[in-house]
This record gives sequence, C-alpha cells and structure tokens, in this order.
Amino acid sequence: MSKTLLYGATKVDEDNSAYSALTSLEQFQWRNRVLVIFADKKNARAARQENQLLANRDSLQERDIVLLKIVGGSVRVLFGAGENLDAAAIASELGNPTVGEFVAFLVGKDGTVKLKVGEPITSGELFTIVDGMPVRAAEVAAEKQQISGEPDKRD
Repeated sequence: MSKTLLYGATKVDEDNSAYSALTSLEQFQWRNRVLVIFADKKNARAARQENQLLANRDSLQERDIVLLKIVGGSVRVLFGAGENLDAAAIASELGNPTVGEFVAFLVGKDGTVKLKVGEPITSGELFTIVDGMPVRAAEVAAEKQQISGEPDKRD
C-alpha cells in the first residue's frame, strides 16, 4: 500500500509549497481536518474508502474530520459541512492527481497536506495518524483538563 506521511518535519520551509496551506480549502483551516478522496474510474476503491470511514461517524466528528469526494469535476461533501468548493482548484493544489486513479489526501487543521494514500486506508490507521498529530494531542489534553478541572501540569 502506498502511503506518504508528510507531517513530522522539524523545520518547515515556508517557501516550499508542500508546507503551504491550501487556499482552496481555507474555510476549514483551524476548524477541521479534511480527507479528500479522488474517485477511481469504477469508484470501487473510493466507495470502499467512503463506506469504511462513514461507519465511524462518531470518531470522524470527535476528530473534526470533513470527508470530501471528488468525481470528475465536482466535489461532494460526504461528512461534515462545506460550501462553494471548487474541484479543479482542490485538484490543482493537490498536484492534479491522475483522473480515474484513486488517491486520498489528509489535510490538517493548519491547512497543509499530512498524508497521501494510493489505496484505501482503514479507519483505525487514519485515526492513529490523526491522533499522533500535535494539534490533536493538544485538543485531547485540553479536553482531559476541562473534564478533570485540573490545570495542565506539563512544562
């Protein structure tokens, strides 16, 4: 399975477009993580990916994930909310994936691409990747602190 993890760099080169926020998805920045699924010709892998993730709606919501599916020239919101999305702009910013080939991109809350996969990813794999991100770790810590009412004791 082809997976490219794009997060974890210790130094970000802000002039490098790989670390630039996607303007086509800026409505989600600092609010949601976005998984963009580009459908394959027969839609088999895209449908499998869609069904796999939609079976875990509570986990998607807990992690603030919006699912988008691009088929041809249109964008369909599968989970979450989004408006006025331009399929061509999204595809362009994600390197114009080959039409008819399955590919999925995870875009973090900072608006940058965190993961690219060429085969469907399991819910567990996706959630493990998201849960390992610094912003998600901070969210979980803040939730725990809010529940316990105790101040964060980290340095």
